[in-house]
Amino acid sequence: MAGAGGAAPLTAAAWLATAGGATATPGLGALVTALLSLALAGLVLRCPPRGQAAIAAGLLLPAVGLCQLASGAFADKDDARIVADEVLTFPVAVAAQGAARHPAVLGGAYLASRALDGLKPPPARQAEGLPGGVGIVLDDLVTNLYTALLLAGGCAAYRRYRP
Repeated sequence: MAGAGGAAPLTAAAWLATAGGATATPGLGALVTALLSLALAGLVLRCPPRGQAAIAAGLLLPAVGLCQLASGAFADKDDARIVADEVLTFPVAVAAQGAARHPAVLGGAYLASRALDGLKPPPARQAEGLPGGVGIVLDDLVTNLYTALLLAGGCAAYRRYRP
């Protein structure tokens, strides 16, 4: 488990939070993050709706702990190689939303989540400033709550106005 560029070995938490170190490879990081996020959300969506919400909520505490531990291995608090926050909070965006079982809807929700994470709408940017793993995870939680609202609104509009 060597760090990138011959750096010190990654801790176990940093190794997990960086998808086994795969996110240090340019281009591969985004692909691995997307695949892990979509796979986890797909598994969550196989459960009953109440279970989906409980699982999505239950992933938040481990995400905070893992990101807190991993952040100590990097110079930046929310180093781009740490993707556990994106992967473990994405199910919040799709939990209990039946339409998300459709692959195109799930993929669209993921793209919306990533776009919103880049935009950091309020209070995501402010949440990112919180210390440690809480700040690392909370900005992604906020963007995924926005994504859930967009998905629910889009589905409601589709049901109402479909031809």
